[in-house]
Amino acid sequence: MKIIIKDDKASASNQAFAIFKNSISNGAKVIGLATGSTPENLYQEWVDSQLDNSNLISINLDEYVGLDEKSDQSYHYFMQKHLFQQKPFKKSYIPDGILAINNPQKASADYNKIIEDNPIDIQLLGLGQNGHIAFNEPGTAFDSITHEVKLTENTIQANSRFFSNIDDVPKSAICMGIANIMSAKEIVIMAFGENKADAVQKMIEGPVTEEVPASILQNHPNVTLIIDQSAASQLDEKYRN
Repeated sequence: MKIIIKDDKASASNQAFAIFKNSISNGAKVIGLATGSTPENLYQEWVDSQLDNSNLISINLDEYVGLDEKSDQSYHYFMQKHLFQQKPFKKSYIPDGILAINNPQKASADYNKIIEDNPIDIQLLGLGQNGHIAFNEPGTAFDSITHEVKLTENTIQANSRFFSNIDDVPKSAICMGIANIMSAKEIVIMAFGENKADAVQKMIEGPVTEEVPASILQNHPNVTLIIDQSAASQLDEKYRN
């Protein structure tokens, strides 16, 4: 795993965008994308750039069950607002949160087929405070594929800042499995802030265990971790010099 430590989120996001731009210039066509506060600066860099997405396919990690693309808290809406409206892709895939209300198995199977038909060249990830990647919480099997995830109280609390009331936060999501994520040819994972420092340390220095889902990335041949100084604060000195 390559570890890049930058002074702040802005410079880290600039570095991440450079990696994506380079990968695309070298032939990447299918781009795995993430949502949340972590990639916002990266997407702004993308919007402000001259990069042309018109021949690219995007595949997002997840979507809340029960939210449609018009809901301003859905990941469809997030991606439209932060990237797709300004820089549309040839085709963009996000799980169907409405189909998943009554048939999460079909929503999962349909999305898994999309991933199988469009192997991901480079995947963007954020890192949860408990070591989750996408909505794959501690205890998720490393061989999991696209599935419905019941969100933990920790994740519901963390995401409640985006909703007017914690009771409005969906309780489940359709999410790429860890095996889907690991199938990407290249992975870029970002984490910022002191509240991510424990997860960063466990991901890099701890054992590979399903209790820290991101630890599986130790076994991937092409991963770049980009963090700020705060997120790096619990790492052994050898990683910070």
